[in-house]
Amino acid sequence: MSSESDPLAVFEALRAELDGRRTPARLPAGEEIAWPGVEEPAELQAQIADWLSQYANAGTRRTYAYALGLPPSWVDALDRMGGAGETGGSAGAGGGRPPRGVGVLHQLAWFRWCAARGMDPRAATGREVKVWLHQLEAAGAEKRTRQRMLSTLSAFYGHLTETGVVPANPAALNRARLGLGRTSRDASPTIRLTAGQLRALLDAAAELPNRTRHRFLYARRAVAIVALLTLGLRVSELVGLDRDSLVVSGGEPMLRVLGKGGVHREVYLTDLAATALTDYLAERDTAAQATAPALRGRTSANRTPLIATREGTRCSRFDINTLLRRIAVQAGPALDDVADRIHPHALRHAYVTIALEQDARIQHVQADVGHATISTTQYYDRGRRTRETTAADLVAAAIRAAGANSSD
Repeated sequence: MSSESDPLAVFEALRAELDGRRTPARLPAGEEIAWPGVEEPAELQAQIADWLSQYANAGTRRTYAYALGLPPSWVDALDRMGGAGETGGSAGAGGGRPPRGVGVLHQLAWFRWCAARGMDPRAATGREVKVWLHQLEAAGAEKRTRQRMLSTLSAFYGHLTETGVVPANPAALNRARLGLGRTSRDASPTIRLTAGQLRALLDAAAELPNRTRHRFLYARRAVAIVALLTLGLRVSELVGLDRDSLVVSGGEPMLRVLGKGGVHREVYLTDLAATALTDYLAERDTAAQATAPALRGRTSANRTPLIATREGTRCSRFDINTLLRRIAVQAGPALDDVADRIHPHALRHAYVTIALEQDARIQHVQADVGHATISTTQYYDRGRRTRETTAADLVAAAIRAAGANSSD
């Protein structure tokens, strides 16, 4: 299919042409690839790669690129070329498997929308962005979807503005007038899990059916994953953790987590999470005939995943999501109504809601989960982070109490 009948083909062509090159530099003379409306596609490609390189997490890069219409394979090629900076782990760190672009909304992703009109994205104005948003709405895109796509677009153009490629950010629009402003009245689509349901997930993980000789390893890994997600971690943060992310500071076990925007934060381990993680790592070391202790400081230069596949490679977001669904189905009546909607963010959401129900200070909760807002910036000061300024123990206590009540 030609680029005239399918303007999206240009992205696959760029990926194939550039695969194996060390940098996304301009293509040699005579090797230019047609991108409708763009005179020098390699230059635009390099600018996109420069923007994506700001994000340390490979999963973030893929998510943003996919939202704008680039195929995941194209972004993976950039990583292999070294054009997208450090990955913060293996190529699969935080990767997951983005949904395949076969729906109408993906056909309307920004770069694809521009290509279909023969327009250089760098020539876009606010008028084009508004037309695009209205077409997304007409195609059935929900408010949250349009908010997310506009935010991604604004981040891209913000970078182009800072680097002098475009004079202004065409996506910096008045969101309230567009009906895209965020308010406290907006209902969250995330299911709300109770402490009892989190307890049921933990119990089900421990009993997850497995007929292989590694059934104990798989069960303990499943428990460790659920326990770590009850700390309010993002799934991209969880899969990006290395064994040397687990440290002891001030006598307390904690995880040093790389969050959004490259911001590190310290997440204290509850007794529940520490026990689950220690049991899993000990079983994993035994299975691998390793001698490394389960709990250690940042002394190793090796980047060994904290949560790994049987082969020792890094789990993906897709792996974690699939495992959670299996566990939820295994949990029985406690999660019958929501088993098909369980996903990692639901556990992160549960951390916040349960913590607030237990009267935790909202500033502590925001610091725990890494919500980067101006009003909570002061709580990212490491000097002020202590065991008393985390809501983790309150959430763990609620989960334990739910288990005790169910056994009465």
